[in-house]
Amino acid sequence: MKDITDIIIIGAGACGLFTAINIAERHPDKRILILEKSKEALGKVRISGGGRCNLTNAEPNPREFVKNYPRGHRELLGVFSRFSNKDTIEWFESHKVPLKQEADGRIFPQSNSSQTVIDCFLSLAKKYGIEILYRQNIQSFSYEQDLWMVQAVDTFLGRHLVIATGSNPKIWQQLAILGHTIVPPVPSLFTFATKDSFIEELAGVSKQVSIKLLESQGTPLKVPLIDKQGLLGALLITHWGFSGPAVLKLSAFTARILAELEYKFALQINWLAEADEQLTTQDTLTILQEEKQKHPRKELQNHCPFGLAKKLWIKLVERAGVLPHQLWAALNKGQLHALAKELTASTFSIEDKAPFKEEFVTAGGVSLKEIDFKSFRSKRYSTLYIGGEALDIDAVTGGYNFQNAWSSGYLIAEGVISE
Repeated sequence: MKDITDIIIIGAGACGLFTAINIAERHPDKRILILEKSKEALGKVRISGGGRCNLTNAEPNPREFVKNYPRGHRELLGVFSRFSNKDTIEWFESHKVPLKQEADGRIFPQSNSSQTVIDCFLSLAKKYGIEILYRQNIQSFSYEQDLWMVQAVDTFLGRHLVIATGSNPKIWQQLAILGHTIVPPVPSLFTFATKDSFIEELAGVSKQVSIKLLESQGTPLKVPLIDKQGLLGALLITHWGFSGPAVLKLSAFTARILAELEYKFALQINWLAEADEQLTTQDTLTILQEEKQKHPRKELQNHCPFGLAKKLWIKLVERAGVLPHQLWAALNKGQLHALAKELTASTFSIEDKAPFKEEFVTAGGVSLKEIDFKSFRSKRYSTLYIGGEALDIDAVTGGYNFQNAWSSGYLIAEGVISE
């Protein structure tokens, strides 16, 4: 008979290794085996944050923290009360990974290198005798006679099975065979591609804006957790369309809607939106009328009353059907209204999604209804645990996806230990 392992973990990523280490630290006698399909561990950790590894976020309010999860926010509120971002920071610093907080709340290793995190995890795995086998392409797993049998390069037997593979269709298929419901995966965190000539020569321009998705009739789409005035954030114009935190967040919260639309939709932008104020079309019209009285002899291209980058201002003027060299005094009523609308409700036809290279996030996975979030244990099998992005949980950028991995891994470890 083959040797029986106490815990088999499929996936040597953030969730898998964090689970293993937290089990081993409290029960070093437990035999833990990690099976990884690639040739190295922690591949996503290595490339995240441009190679710096955005470990978590410093947002202090748990209710605000969970608003960064389009799927899973309700379940994670309780999870984070048991292992929070603060606990994550303390864990890493107690394991000799000094951290730093950036102005936007993102937390990174002081070294600015993901290798620091990788070295920490692998040294701890070695210290506790956690076995990691690489190039293990999982063929199947099943539960027979109170044991998990995992078929990869060889056959492995274990008392507990932890799924920490992230978005993996083959693993989801095996879980479906076991009776779990899989929410069909769709891309999340992507940028918007447009053929609109507006973006020409504007690549690199960034601006705080408010953005909305529009239905075919021109009415805004209702998106859970997004203010009806639109999503406020930084937008970046690229060679292919629109990117930046606002676009990425909107793509995450509307991932399923946009998949159904086959990524063809209308994007509305209010260019005059700041954190403390969003100008309406009427507000803007009033300002334009006042500027016409104050600066009648100035050319529009030389006077922007809204602090916009000059080339962006000129593009918006042109888009409103006004010549940039036209004098303010010459603006007629129709042009004033058109410019006010363009400044506060520019509408662009989006033709497709475009990849966001630093993140690989999918909306979809094991249905959250089938998980006990006290320990991330399957409700169908008492010795099966599923964590991280293998579940139908995903987040926006800023360290939130990794926090899901750390919290689920920690609570899985607690669950295994308590049995």
